Amino acid sequence: MENFADLLNANKEFAQSFKAQELTGQAKKGLAIVTCMDSRIDPLHIVGMESGDAKILRNAGARVTEDVLRTLVLATHLLNVSRILVMPHTDCRMASGEEHEVHAAIMEKSGVDTRGIEIRTVKDQRAALLGDITRIEAYPLLAKGIKVMGAIYDTKTGLLEPIN
Repeated sequence: MENFADLLNANKEFAQSFKAQELTGQAKKGLAIVTCMDSRIDPLHIVGMESGDAKILRNAGARVTEDVLRTLVLATHLLNVSRILVMPHTDCRMASGEEHEVHAAIMEKSGVDTRGIEIRTVKDQRAALLGDITRIEAYPLLAKGIKVMGAIYDTKTGLLEPIN
């Protein structure tokens, strides 16, 4: 626990003023955001929301993977999600190189061969985003009537650029 003492201490401070106990697992604003794991992204604040308003799904590159689709099935049927925002961002490592380059960088840095997993880099971020939106819209297990939007978050200006 020594390696996590800073986190546990910060959590004690957080708990002293904790006021979210009335929140449920429902997305109060009916939104799910699929975004990148990049720590520069604060998805709720980017769209003017607070804890409890939306479901946040994060992975490298904000890609719509099988696990994202599985989670969206749950969110759209059970957790009040009726809108989905797919939000990759500028200056993303997953959009700045090719798959083999990322595998080589990992090998060089740590000696681990990751070629057995798909990293899901993209050459054309807009095209990948449009493909991911289509993938959601065509997925037959999602609740009917779901609205989907794609937008690229600019890490330098804080603005969203709608794509579809």
